[in-house]
Amino acid sequence: MEYSVDGHPSLYRDGMSGAIVNKNINEYNSYIQDKCVKVNNIKRIENLEVSVESIKDDLSEIKSLLRSLVNES
Repeated sequence: MEYSVDGHPSLYRDGMSGAIVNKNINEYNSYIQDKCVKVNNIKRIENLEVSVESIKDDLSEIKSLLRSLVNES
């Protein structure tokens, strides 16, 4: 059994689980698309953070090598 949600014509509360369900397929598809964009942005940011850490480590190593070269002279 389903019950409509006041003020939201496309939302219904499922009588068995109590969950609110959106019957508007366009709104659902839009939600799914937005969620995918957010997940992809989070993954992109995480990859960029890993890349930046790697670059920082490489720069630190280069600096160390340059210091050792300067000290040998």
